[in-house]
Amino acid sequence: MLLLPIFGVAQESRIQILDNINKEPVAFANAVLTPLKNNTILAGYISDINGVILANVEQKSILKLTYIGFLDHVDTILPGENKTIYLRMASYNVDEIVVTGQYDESRQDKSVYKVKVINSREIQNRGAVNLKEMLSTELNIRTSQDNALGSSITMQGLGGEHVKFLIDGVPVIGREAGNIDMDQLNLQNIDHIEIINGPMSVAYGSNALAGVINIITKPPDRLLFSSTLDAYYESVGVYNLNLAASGRAKRNSFGITAGRNFFDGYQAPGTSWGQRWKPKEQYNFSADYKYDWDNAHFKVGATYFNQELRDNGKLQAPWYETRIDTYFFTQRIVLRSDFKYKFNDRSRINAIASFSDYHKIRSTYYNDLTVLEQYPITDQQDTTEFRDVLLRADYSFGNENSKVKFQSGIDLNNETGTGKRITNSKQEIGDYAAFASMNYTPIPVLNIQPGLRFIYNTKFEAPIVYSLNVKYDLSEFVSVRGSIASGFRAPSLKELYLNFVDINHDIHGNENLKAETSVSTNIFVQYNSSPYQAYVWGLEMNLFNNNIKDNIQLIPLSGNTLYYTYVNVNRFITRGIELNFNNNVYPWLTVKFGYTITGQKIDYEGLESSKFEFYTGFNTTATYSLKKWDMNLSLFYKYNGKYPQLYFVEVGKPLDIEIMEAYNTMDITLDKWFWKRRINLQVGGKNLFNVTNINVVGGGSGGGIHSGSGPAPVNWGRTFFIRLQFKFNK
Repeated sequence: MLLLPIFGVAQESRIQILDNINKEPVAFANAVLTPLKNNTILAGYISDINGVILANVEQKSILKLTYIGFLDHVDTILPGENKTIYLRMASYNVDEIVVTGQYDESRQDKSVYKVKVINSREIQNRGAVNLKEMLSTELNIRTSQDNALGSSITMQGLGGEHVKFLIDGVPVIGREAGNIDMDQLNLQNIDHIEIINGPMSVAYGSNALAGVINIITKPPDRLLFSSTLDAYYESVGVYNLNLAASGRAKRNSFGITAGRNFFDGYQAPGTSWGQRWKPKEQYNFSADYKYDWDNAHFKVGATYFNQELRDNGKLQAPWYETRIDTYFFTQRIVLRSDFKYKFNDRSRINAIASFSDYHKIRSTYYNDLTVLEQYPITDQQDTTEFRDVLLRADYSFGNENSKVKFQSGIDLNNETGTGKRITNSKQEIGDYAAFASMNYTPIPVLNIQPGLRFIYNTKFEAPIVYSLNVKYDLSEFVSVRGSIASGFRAPSLKELYLNFVDINHDIHGNENLKAETSVSTNIFVQYNSSPYQAYVWGLEMNLFNNNIKDNIQLIPLSGNTLYYTYVNVNRFITRGIELNFNNNVYPWLTVKFGYTITGQKIDYEGLESSKFEFYTGFNTTATYSLKKWDMNLSLFYKYNGKYPQLYFVEVGKPLDIEIMEAYNTMDITLDKWFWKRRINLQVGGKNLFNVTNINVVGGGSGGGIHSGSGPAPVNWGRTFFIRLQFKFNK
């Protein structure tokens, strides 16, 4: 299908695309024609169901073919020339292009970091509507739920406050109790997700001790015109409708997305009044504009997010005609601009500037249901606002064939918090850094990359942060990656100054906190079989150890109150091993198995150290593809082992431990394409084992930082969903 009209006299060329193993047609492969003399795209095509492209060629041109699961193919073609091209299947998990932490776009297997990529096909198969659902079955990532603060994760045993969340390289702000609510990060218009485990403080600064999760959106200039309408219904009471459109005209391109996500709330049958899973309504909108030169591009964009979460109180005695309701309104606004310029194939600059605004509004009302009127409770209305200004720019030199490459840059962040719950109503913190790294390849199989980050923090003295990453290819099929890196995390404004008090929480900031520092080591070994056969398999092993000094923990000031505050503990250590076994039976079956065991340990104030408390996890994902019917059946299973949580009953007293019991989750999805892949119908079941609340035993507090004790909420039970997508591309 022709994407861009060709002007002038042209001759038709027939291109047949087959895979190199089974000699079957490769349907819906992407083809781009560019002149030999410059990089201006002449035309773009998509192969039909028979793997055929009829291209109008008016001059000798470069033909580039790409398709997920195959190596890119570059060739030349003349006007009227017919070709049969055999695409070679890529080896398992090495065909993705990654950008997080790289000097320039790089193939995943060439990166000195171990980058986990969740591509658009996996996102499609998963049927997830937000980041929490997408990551909930990932190995060595545990998700948890607070029905007022939202969802959160731990990665390699470290909490969400140690994970840097990025969207196209811009940090996500607005943490609650140190965590980003992943329910607020929907997957509309997402191209792929990149995950790096291990400290990335040299490249990304504070909050990157455990790693980085970078959400990459779809570029607006991929096609001449593209539009998607996505309607989603889930039996628990989820109703979502999202729209995306993008277009390109010569060097200009644009993209817009808009959507509404609604959840009706859920309370398990037979339980008392009051929905434990709160009703919420989300609106989101984004717009992007991009202009391309031959060797540069400039992009500006804006995103807006609005959420209303309603906490309906219990009916009050004696007549049960009134209740106290609390509304939480969250608003996110991000304005950003990107500029990239290539001096030549080895020298380039990148710059990002952004402004992020986060509003959290709490409004509490006395609700008289006899007359359907609400009356605000004056001392329970407040607004908290956080703003972040970012400027990040870097210069890098070198390409894939360079023996020596280097990168240097600046990363300037300034965050301001205002509101009556913040000490003195306003606080500000600045983090200004310069970073540099060098990548040295003394021999083709060895890659060494040291790096340094120099930090000036306006409230805390920061050390020089360092990292050393090494990648060594033992053979064509075996590679070893090793790293040792330090980290730095300044306490957030919320940990220092915010007092968060409601019916469920009583958390107070601590102005005397010290910054966290860490040293982490990782060893990653990977084996992939030969990629050029029908059955491809791979083994991966990752050993990790994270040692955090002055780790920030929530601790009650008295064993008999709910008053919690943040304190520094001497050491918090996590270590473990992660194993993965990947299988790909081309072209119809992909199966992955994973197992992890992670331990955590705390030292504090000269008290007897805790021993290492370990927990395990196991996951399986499988996708069965029926190419003849353009259909995929996917299964996602995860076992979450007994989870120990170390905590303090009281300042100065020994550690106690709570154990969340083990549980299993499983999702199944089935999707089918119709009308030349313009319509996709997806149905499935989520949480098929009907997991809702998981018992927490030991310790005696049960509820942790929450006012009541009892089981921890994990999910809202077994549900079924249907999704209908309409895609129109040109």
